[in-house]
Amino acid sequence: MSGHSKWHNIQAKKGKADAARGKVFTKLGRELLMAVKQGGADPSGNSKLKDVIAKCKAANMPNDTISNAIKKAAGAGNSESYEEVVYEGYGPNGIAVIVEAATDNKNRTAADVRHAFTKCGGNLGTNGCVSYLFTKKGVIVIDKSNCPIDEDTLMLLAIDAKAEDFSSEEEVYEITTAPETFSEVREKLEEQGLEFLEAGVQMVPSTYVALDEAGTARMERLIDMLDELDDVSEIYHNWEE
Repeated sequence: MSGHSKWHNIQAKKGKADAARGKVFTKLGRELLMAVKQGGADPSGNSKLKDVIAKCKAANMPNDTISNAIKKAAGAGNSESYEEVVYEGYGPNGIAVIVEAATDNKNRTAADVRHAFTKCGGNLGTNGCVSYLFTKKGVIVIDKSNCPIDEDTLMLLAIDAKAEDFSSEEEVYEITTAPETFSEVREKLEEQGLEFLEAGVQMVPSTYVALDEAGTARMERLIDMLDELDDVSEIYHNWEE
């Protein structure tokens, strides 16, 4: 079985997350809030909340912080309200970019995202302009050095749990699933005591595009500018980093 996405892309994003953990936790807190508002504060009856909690744990968010965020979101006096929005556009040299955001002001967020694209030699497009280049997949990444079971056992476990793909990279195992079976596969792996470097439903590009030095500098700036926006929760692209 071969992997659908590229670990170095995830790893680069993870490195940025570790460098700005407070901002990451704030963004994850919004996702917890939206999940609680949509389906309640009990993870056993709210699969969306379960998935967000797994994402929080993969980002090393402390259990107390997760629990407090859920309690706050479920509080009777909590009037915070966010909605999910998705933007599509083109980065330098036509790189396809999808931006997922959680916002309480769509006009502000759209203006901020458009500004980032424009400043970096790209442009914001219409819905559907690049999403056809991506496929929605569940992605689970496990650190080899921290995996308590061997590769063959893990692969069989993933297949039995209805995973679509399994790959062994240099430092990690990467498991991909259909979006609708992601929660089931993740839970089966968690039952084995496995911890994840990455766990979530993502937009995985079908092909990747390389950039020259100038294009790389502009693309890195675009990602940094978008990542700095509090409203932006995820950035997907088909740049071959």
